[in-house]
Amino acid sequence: MIVNVWRVRATTEEFDLPSVGLPFDARLLTEDRGEWLREVGQEVGTPFLVSPVFEYDVVLNSFFQSPGMRMRAASTQFGYARDLAAFLTFLWVARQRKGWRDAVEEDHLAYLVWRRRDDEGPRVTGSTWNREVAGVDAFYRWAVRGGHMETSPIPQAARRTRVGSRLAYRTVDEQRPATYARDTGEGRVAWLPPAEYRVWRDVGVRGFDAVGLPRSGFRGRWAARNATFCDLMVRTGLRLAEQCALTVFEVPWWTSQSGGYLRFWLPAAVAKGGSARWTYVPGPVLADVDGFRRWDRAEVVADAQAAGRYARWRRPWVVEDGARPWARRVGSSFRVAVERLGLRERRLLLVDGPGGLEPAMLWLGERGQPLSVSAWKEMFASANRRCRTAGVRLACHAHMLRHTFAVVTLEQLQRGHLAALAEQDSRQREHYTRVFGDPLDWVRRRLGHRSVVTTMIYLHTLAELEMETRMALVPGGWDLPADVVDESGDAA
Repeated sequence: MIVNVWRVRATTEEFDLPSVGLPFDARLLTEDRGEWLREVGQEVGTPFLVSPVFEYDVVLNSFFQSPGMRMRAASTQFGYARDLAAFLTFLWVARQRKGWRDAVEEDHLAYLVWRRRDDEGPRVTGSTWNREVAGVDAFYRWAVRGGHMETSPIPQAARRTRVGSRLAYRTVDEQRPATYARDTGEGRVAWLPPAEYRVWRDVGVRGFDAVGLPRSGFRGRWAARNATFCDLMVRTGLRLAEQCALTVFEVPWWTSQSGGYLRFWLPAAVAKGGSARWTYVPGPVLADVDGFRRWDRAEVVADAQAAGRYARWRRPWVVEDGARPWARRVGSSFRVAVERLGLRERRLLLVDGPGGLEPAMLWLGERGQPLSVSAWKEMFASANRRCRTAGVRLACHAHMLRHTFAVVTLEQLQRGHLAALAEQDSRQREHYTRVFGDPLDWVRRRLGHRSVVTTMIYLHTLAELEMETRMALVPGGWDLPADVVDESGDAA
């Protein structure tokens, strides 16, 4: 059964040749495909859309090759592609097979009703709707600028924004979708207190029962690896795609047994928005990561080498000297520093070590192959299912671990910061803040936020925690005791 939906695909360099005839030029599936892609300016690894009748719209897909899209992270590009595909599918299924050029404002409003209000619709949240509208709006803005359409089906509204320095503010009228939702839940941060995180990890990831004991029948061979992966995320605040992209060259193995915190540099090529930064890891967590590398990872690598799996990789990048992380693409004479390779190239990166070729990616699966972002998302989903089965009312996703890091770290730093300031006079406090900075700004840097305004959402969570503590002091009942009377003899 063929489902009438637009499909998102990724541009690849090589395909296995089919055994049946094709209704188009089969040279595009040969080894010359990479050369053809370079000639037409199609960058490998970018998304493209295919219509429900398997048509490739050249103009539509050139949007993903525009400068604005090329400068975005791969995950953002695919997110835009999925949101655009969802809207185009709605046009096809619910609006009499309309194409993207035929969309009008009424179509967008009908999509809004179906996505948010229809009894038969998905009833998405305000934040999800705003993300979807942003992607579709970006496409139609591009289409109007390029002369492919006269007007966008997304109605616009003006918003006056202040820009400039504090001493020279000016206002500009910024056009934005008029259908943006207001119920975005700003200030509400989903996170897990450390005790709840440990319960979720032990029950959902490690397979323990609700009282914290190993559960009979659990056969999770990779439970230790998955728990270490989660521990690293919750203690560093790395995004899922950033942690998935780590190689053996980033993590400081030689000091993994030390106490305290150690740090490694997250390069711009894999950091969202190019936000390269130092990442601090507690020594015990790094020791667990090193244990995975020495034992479980080494075992699957040895099995894959014996089976010759890495020798069958097509045109990989190879680091010839493990002490000097420079990679060369097979068939090319140019070398590139590993820190300049993005996630897509790193998944094809091999290191020529003592035992032969092995992946440079840190996190490997059963067959010794790099694990994808989607594989880790499924791990979180499986952990949540185990918690439900065990009667534990906890659920977690990867980004919630990032929120947890931010809230816990900011709360601890803020307490230490205030304690230090309390013992100083005004001049000392000014000097202390100038030297050591603001805890909020330190957390901003660890999270890779460009603006401290983004990080400030976690201040609302700290305020809620403080209010919960204060509210615990408020009496549960406000009624006066029944035996209290005033001088007239009436009940007081």
